[in-house]
Amino acid sequence: MTAVMTPAPPVMAGAVTQVRVVHSEWIKLRTLRSTFFTLLFAVIAMVGLGMLFCYVFASQWTTMEPQRKADFSAVTVPLRGYFLAQLAVGVLGVLVISGEYSTGMIRATLSAVPRRLPVLWAKAAVFAAVTLTLMLVSSFAAFFGGQLFLRSQHLQTTLSAPGALRIVTGVALYLTVVGLLGVALGALIRNTAGAIAAVFGLLLVLPVLGEVLPSSWGKHVTPYLPSNAGQALLNVHPDPGGMAPWTGFGLFCLYALVALAGAAVMLRRRDA
Repeated sequence: MTAVMTPAPPVMAGAVTQVRVVHSEWIKLRTLRSTFFTLLFAVIAMVGLGMLFCYVFASQWTTMEPQRKADFSAVTVPLRGYFLAQLAVGVLGVLVISGEYSTGMIRATLSAVPRRLPVLWAKAAVFAAVTLTLMLVSSFAAFFGGQLFLRSQHLQTTLSAPGALRIVTGVALYLTVVGLLGVALGALIRNTAGAIAAVFGLLLVLPVLGEVLPSSWGKHVTPYLPSNAGQALLNVHPDPGGMAPWTGFGLFCLYALVALAGAAVMLRRRDA
């Protein structure tokens, strides 16, 4: 008897696949005006402020207080703009999904992708890829641009310096996870103002609250707060009372994954 081979059913031209959902989300992201201006602000914060800080340090070096000289690092000073860039990235992460809820476009999106979760994964993946690429370029540009100003006082360093490459790439990784937290909180809260407030609270308010805790509590709590854990990757000399660089960053990633998992559960359970 001759076996009859049954061909696999062809994929319908209009079938919903993860690749097509990713492509759809890429079109949405790159055509939004807010995307261009927010990411431009993040780039200017990273590169412009980093070079400005280096210029100020170089011009004031001869008259600078000994303590400030002792605290100076040619690796981290050019990258200080990340502190402001994280706000722009976090806000845009929120807008990636909360903007659709505010306009009602989310109903059309979820009607086109009834299983829902591919939408969340696509938004997170596209935004993470764009943020990582742009912030990695900005981080290296800020580092090398800053060294040009520091060279006038012979303060410059190179990527081969201890911890330099880790910190330069770590800034981009940290900002990418900040963006993913924004996406997750935008999906969870579904309100732009509320989700942005939550992002700012996690990144800026919690560390301040941790500092006012009694020292017996603070040393057991503060290093494990989201932004503190993530920023452990950006320290030239790891804090003896804090977390190791990659351990802290791993915990920060875990925070983002938990938030995304919560967003996925709520996306499946709640109506649009």
